[in-house]
Amino acid sequence: MDADSEPDVSRLSARAGGRSWRGPRGRHPALFTVACAAVAALVLAACSSSTTTAPSGSSPTSGKVSGTVVVFAATSLTDAFDKIGAGFEKAHPGVTVKFNYNGSSSLATSINQGAPADVFASAAPANMKTVTDAGDAAGTPQTFTRNTGEIMVEKGNPKKITSVKDLANPAVKVAVCAPAVPCGAVATAIFKNAGVTVKPVSEETNVGGVVTKVTLGEVDAGIVYVTDVKANEGKATGVPIPASQNDITEYPIVQVKNAPNATAAKAFISYVLGPDGQQVLTSFGFLPPG
Repeated sequence: MDADSEPDVSRLSARAGGRSWRGPRGRHPALFTVACAAVAALVLAACSSSTTTAPSGSSPTSGKVSGTVVVFAATSLTDAFDKIGAGFEKAHPGVTVKFNYNGSSSLATSINQGAPADVFASAAPANMKTVTDAGDAAGTPQTFTRNTGEIMVEKGNPKKITSVKDLANPAVKVAVCAPAVPCGAVATAIFKNAGVTVKPVSEETNVGGVVTKVTLGEVDAGIVYVTDVKANEGKATGVPIPASQNDITEYPIVQVKNAPNATAAKAFISYVLGPDGQQVLTSFGFLPPG
């Protein structure tokens, strides 16, 4: 309490008894008692108001999470984010999470063209940079998980593919993602690291397209993520790629600028980065953020 806010004892005493205070040895001990009591009450009230804090876990400026939160996410996140979305909705009754899954490059383009989104989760920093460079992100993107490549082949591996080198065989039909898509960049890096030249018969706009080509038997093999093989264990077989030839991609997440539901966007990102979201990602084969 500063000097300007200190109680004026003489005025308090005058109001109490119509006379000024003369001290503890004066002729008005009753007025002294009343004045002290009044001062004490004011001091306690001032201290109480200055030390009051919000209850633990709450913020006077934070809004309640409600409404719909729209999340633009890389196709490779589909199964994991569907489960994360269900957990988020359970943690925030009344909230609905809507996902738009596609190749990260396509999602970034849509966001920069003004598509209404609250959150962007990319499968590579390069596509996130497209959004941040355009000024369409609110805040700094945070890496929430990582992923690595694997060869996906038909169930039972009828072509007996055992290595990246086998994909260079012209008799083996291979599908990959387009170079601009994160899984395409991973495939390009893998072929370079292995020192092979592969001529794919198909370049898909997202990793889901590669998975479909392989599981339907339209191609013999495809470069996908480890998580995609794990998610399709009943329909396809995975051929591991040595670490010396493999490539790792980071997944950043950010709130979109002018998000229609900024409060829910922040809450969803926190959930993904928190223990519940990270546990789900790990269960689907994703790697820790680093």
